[in-house]
Formats: sequence, C-alpha cells, structure tokens
Amino acid sequence: MTSSGRIDVSILIVSFNTRELTLEAISSAVRETKDVSYEIIVVDNNSSDGSQEAIASHPATPKLFALADNIGFGRGNNLAAEHASGEYILLLNPDTIVKDRAIDRLVAFARANKHALIWGGRTVFSDGSLNPASCWQRITLHNLVMRAMGLAGVFPNSPWFNPEAYGGWKRDSVREVDIVSGCFLLMPRTVWMALGGLDPRFFMYGEEADLCLRARRIGARPLITPEATIVHLGGASEKTRSGKMVKLLAAKATLIEQHWPRFTVPAGQFLLSMWPLSRWIACSARALIDNSDANREAAGVWRTIWNARADWRRGYPKAGSAAGPTAPVSLLAASARSLP
Repeated sequence: MTSSGRIDVSILIVSFNTRELTLEAISSAVRETKDVSYEIIVVDNNSSDGSQEAIASHPATPKLFALADNIGFGRGNNLAAEHASGEYILLLNPDTIVKDRAIDRLVAFARANKHALIWGGRTVFSDGSLNPASCWQRITLHNLVMRAMGLAGVFPNSPWFNPEAYGGWKRDSVREVDIVSGCFLLMPRTVWMALGGLDPRFFMYGEEADLCLRARRIGARPLITPEATIVHLGGASEKTRSGKMVKLLAAKATLIEQHWPRFTVPAGQFLLSMWPLSRWIACSARALIDNSDANREAAGVWRTIWNARADWRRGYPKAGSAAGPTAPVSLLAASARSLP
C-alpha cells in the first residue's frame, strides 16, 4: 500500500468460486511487493463459496466489488480498471502466487523497457515446473494446421509443430511476444484507457490476446522477462475440461473473425473446427487399440466438445459495442515518453 497518495500499480483480480486461492493471491501480492506502491481491486463474479465475505475481511483491505451476476473476466477487469488510480494496471489471476518480488521486478523491467507498453513474466506450476501459458503467438493458418493434425501435441517442444506456444522456449530469456497472458499482464493505465480496456465480447479466454493484438497495431511490442516469476495453477474456476475448451474455442473463433483478413476467416474457422474432431477420432482409435480408460475418457471429452460446436464455431456473440480506442492513439506514444 502507499501512504503518500501516489500509487504505482493497481492490481486487478477477478474471482469466481476460488476463495482460498484468491485469498492466497492477495496475501502473496502483499507479502512480495515492497518496492512499489499498490492498490488491490477485486471483482467477484457472484461466487457461491463465501469468496465475497472472505475477501472483504482480508487484512489487506482490498477494494471489493461483490457482484450479483457473473459478468466474465473481461468485463470484470474493465469494472476494476474504472476505479484504478495506479500508474500501471496489473492483471493478476486469482489462481496465482506471487514469488520472489515478482511485481516489483516486473515494474522495474517495464520502466527499463518503456517502448514495449505491455509486459509479462514467467509462470510455473506449484511444483516449480514451467507453465508455458505466460505468453502465446497469435493464431495463424500454420499453427491451426498443426493443431488440427495433432502435431502440436505430439511435438510440444518444437517451434515448427507447436508455434502458438513458442514450443521449446523455456521462458528463460527476455523476448518479444505476440500475446502476454492475462494471468500476469502489466501495462500503463493510460494505454489501457486509450485501447478501451478488454473487449466485453470475450466472456472468458482470448480477451488479452485481442488486447495485445490491438495494442501491437499502434506500436506496442509486448515483452516477457524471466526475472518476474509467479505460480499459476491454471483453470481453477473451470470445473470441466470440456467447459473450458468450449470457451477457449469460442475465443479463438472470435479472434480469427476480428483479426484475420476477411477472405481468410472461413479457412481459419474450418481448421479450428477440425481440432476437436481430429482429437475425438484419434483418441477413439487409440482406445480401440489399447482398451485404455484414459483414452476412452479423452475421446468422450472431445466428443462432447465437438457436439457443442454450435456454441463455439462462430465465436462469442456480438453484444454491445466492442472495445476500441477511447482516446487519441497518439496518447500511447505520449504515455510511453512520460513514464518514469
């Protein structure tokens, strides 16, 4: 916190039925942030596990918006950002644990690399092994083909067969990336405002990809640093794999629609739909060969996802106006120059 009134970082957390994890995320942020002043703003999407009461009584006294409806990750962060006063905005997932002064280190990295305008760190699982989901390459025809053919899964460490996940890169070096994950994403509040925040069309997944791609069009060059590391468990608020994948595929379909040249969209949508179909067929074939319960279960999950294709093939429905610049684009360059 700060006593001077000046706030370096507004830490935004959107929670949904992750009470204990959210409390630990808040506690770890407080415990590990010493060099920068901060505020913590939590939006709870109508959790039924006592999250709202527990967060309200946390010793860190975060600013809490206890909602009566689940408005999703994008709109939740937009609501939190409306009440932020920090120089920077940090998106932090509720299923994260801040380690080794990660927020301090990320802000220092940002101030040393102002041109990037978006910054992220390294994420690991609870056992310390790499969680590669801290950043992504944008969706391309090439990586959709690799997904549809199953080669991204067979060769996860190959930059050719798994380019979307930057296969083979251990996130152990500073690198420019297309997309910084919203689990740990830092950007100047002025840039956030200029971009209009997250597009509310994305209910969950894909909103940070859209944000980064819009920012890149007007000069941002997102950077990842291994010096800022957090634990990210991943998917804690999503109870079923099929439910997560349906939302993820809807997000990818929306990104294709909004960021690809119009004449390439049908090809992208077709290849995207081949991903769950090919996985269903492959897992079913393996189950017939080895009579494995694991392969039968995987085939059932992919069948469920394929059968729900009406819910994801065309992306998230258009609801209201999409996010976009709410201030002159020149504000981006000005904000970068004015950062200390």
